[in-house]
Amino acid sequence: MTGYPPPLPDGQRAWATLALSLAAFMQVLDNTIANVAIPTIAGSLGASTTQGTWVITSFGVANAIAVPISGWLARRVGEVRLFLWATVGFVITSWLCGVAPSLEALIFFRVLQGALAGPVIPLSQSLLLAAYPNEKKGMALALWSMLVIVAPICGPILGGWISDNWHWSWLFFINVPIGLASLAIAWRVMQGRETHVSKLPVDRIGLILLVVGVGSLQLVLGRGRELDWFASAEIVVLAVVAVVALSYLIVWEWYDDHPVVDLALFKERNFTVGVVATGIGFLLYLGAEVLIPLLLQTQLNYTATQAGLAVAPVGILPVLLSPIIGRYVYRLDLRWVVTMSFLAFAMCFAWRASSFVPGMDFAAVVWPQFVLGLAVAGFFMPLTTMAFAGLRPEQIAGASALSNFLRTLAGSIGASLVSALWERREALHHARLTESVSLFDPGTLVALDGLVQQGLTSQEANGLIVREITRQAYFIGANEIFWGSAILFLLLTGLVWFARPPFRPAGGGSAPADAAH
Repeated sequence: MTGYPPPLPDGQRAWATLALSLAAFMQVLDNTIANVAIPTIAGSLGASTTQGTWVITSFGVANAIAVPISGWLARRVGEVRLFLWATVGFVITSWLCGVAPSLEALIFFRVLQGALAGPVIPLSQSLLLAAYPNEKKGMALALWSMLVIVAPICGPILGGWISDNWHWSWLFFINVPIGLASLAIAWRVMQGRETHVSKLPVDRIGLILLVVGVGSLQLVLGRGRELDWFASAEIVVLAVVAVVALSYLIVWEWYDDHPVVDLALFKERNFTVGVVATGIGFLLYLGAEVLIPLLLQTQLNYTATQAGLAVAPVGILPVLLSPIIGRYVYRLDLRWVVTMSFLAFAMCFAWRASSFVPGMDFAAVVWPQFVLGLAVAGFFMPLTTMAFAGLRPEQIAGASALSNFLRTLAGSIGASLVSALWERREALHHARLTESVSLFDPGTLVALDGLVQQGLTSQEANGLIVREITRQAYFIGANEIFWGSAILFLLLTGLVWFARPPFRPAGGGSAPADAAH
């Protein structure tokens, strides 16, 4: 079939939205659901926790390679066909992960699962946009954006609950009924909606550079903390390979006639501004969302489930507000919407920095997270609308693949960067706080004497003071990161004003007549 299909009727569009949403939710959920269960999985398969981290790393590497080539694959085989194949493969490999008899087998199946999951997210976005008429494409992006927000929050909570109450295999078996339901609905609704197929030549050099460069970079991000970053020869070699391969990839793809990654999209000003602002913002946002549960679990003795519940309120307001923003998105100047979002991000990060202290209660974590949802609601969907504004239908799949790749890569960098920075700042502040604690210091002697009078031995009293110094150092380090993120979000407000309105519906013609210009 040639050309691009028209929007679906209302009833079929609702079913298509459900099918695509289930598939996307399943894939995003799988990025985080196993994170909290690594000790359980490793112990069950007779491996160390360090070896068990490859369950996460293997999926991340394969997924990071598969996502950016999804647009190219879709042009060769068709978006609908690729989506259905990828979903079938994801369901099968999820079941294989659940029945894996050894860690080696599990890692192998996770590689396959990550590769097959790659096209699901970008194609769910492009197919969803194609199903909606121009005036409702904002609503389509709003619905899709809610998945990006809610699924990563559900992952750790659901993963912790399953690993505590069921066998770890259900972390993967849970994908089977969701995937089959998505597949059955999509198969019925998407018949006859195949996109234009072009038998483009294979860009072998670009593909090799992509696999080597992105794979090496993802390994650096996944294993850097475990191997003490650049103190490890392995990390240094991987980093050099990543820089060289990705540098050659950018040059090669820019001039190749049939690139595997369509870098020509960056010639579009709005696409560049949208994906860069999304990447930087997501880096800062996800870094904090990784840091807060770590802080709660290591320093305040929260369980994984309790930490997940503490950060979960960030998803409440986006679920309520995203459909409203989606309905009126083409009547707004999105630059103002995103500016307000970044200002709200900055305010919430500053709020955290001033309220996160060792003695804080559950509410001190929950309320900044709840209000942060206001910022998130004005972030993902408006920036995606801005980035895709005015793109032709045949560009959407490639644009979705590239933007989602850069977003997830930025998230990986943010999580790794924040974790490493937090540990380094803790070490610095631990050393500084220790300087003022001495047996020759009157204040220290008074504190030790008070602890001894409460029934502690001298050794126990010394240990308690050391632990408190460590806890204070971790909180100071976390608050410095929050302050830094607040400042960066303030600076980021200027970037969105380089975008140029009008922000027309993606893959369509003009925006609605009453849209802002």
